[in-house]
Amino acid sequence: MAETPQSLSISNTANGHVPMTPPHQSAPFPATTASASASPPPPPPPQSVANAPGNSETREDEDLASVIASVHRRVYSFLSESHPPDSLLAAVQRQTRTSLDIVKDALARYRLSELSLSYNGGKDCLVLLIIFLAGLHEHYSSRDPGPQKAGGNRLLPISSIPAIYALPPDPFPDVEEFVQSSSRMYHLSVTKYTTNPPCATIRSCFESYLSLNPGIRAIFVGTRRTDPHGEKLTHFDQTDHGWPDFMRIHPVIDWHYAEIWAFIRHLRFEYCRLYDQGYTSLGGKTDTHPNPRLRFDDRNANQQGFDANGQHYRPAYELTEDVEERLGRN
Repeated sequence: MAETPQSLSISNTANGHVPMTPPHQSAPFPATTASASASPPPPPPPQSVANAPGNSETREDEDLASVIASVHRRVYSFLSESHPPDSLLAAVQRQTRTSLDIVKDALARYRLSELSLSYNGGKDCLVLLIIFLAGLHEHYSSRDPGPQKAGGNRLLPISSIPAIYALPPDPFPDVEEFVQSSSRMYHLSVTKYTTNPPCATIRSCFESYLSLNPGIRAIFVGTRRTDPHGEKLTHFDQTDHGWPDFMRIHPVIDWHYAEIWAFIRHLRFEYCRLYDQGYTSLGGKTDTHPNPRLRFDDRNANQQGFDANGQHYRPAYELTEDVEERLGRN
């Protein structure tokens, strides 16, 4: 019988985690072949945006309603900006509006208590989380005002957002640190599972998570079209036969790699520091390496990442091609 998984919330950020019992054999989400879709517009010149706490408008001491209002303000301020129609940022604005519509649709289909997030601290999950928070503000602002606190913020039916984190058996400490810090900042109540196939798989993690949270009917997932098994996914997909039954919601399924980074950096959201060291897709330590496309030889360059062998790498956001994103993965 499986042990109780480690819960990681805004008040509990321990590093502990519990392995799962062996599940039945099953393939991951739909077994399809990943391929790149149409290329996004060319990126603008690199922006000088440091990945430092001082660049974030969201504070860890804010309550969930305040965080939601702050994120909503930043996202909709971006949507009000004027950019050339064929520019990267205009494409990001279009993607953001589409994703917000998906969140709106999900909130119309399900009660908030029936929703959860799959969150691992990666760039795609971060964009998913930000758009979900922005959509929450829009949803509750359009409903009956209800009670308010003394400061004017609306009282939400929850004080934290449930999330599942299925981590590899050999996680990067930097990823773990970012998951903890971002969980505190955005009020995620994260339940952690360690995968270790074949004894513990993604499927068995979700089985355990839903057995502990039977009221959850749908989970937001940060899969994109060019990810493994992402080619044929839609915005709403019920799980396949043999999987625990829930709806998978994919608000960022059609985002391109360059669009993900343009959103994060233009809106100045903090991200995992490994991306500044040339990592473009994050997994475990044994199967994840800096992207070889970002390697360079200038030993005198500053502010770029370098590995244990002294090789230097440009940051992840300088990569532009979707098909090169996973070149650092085994």
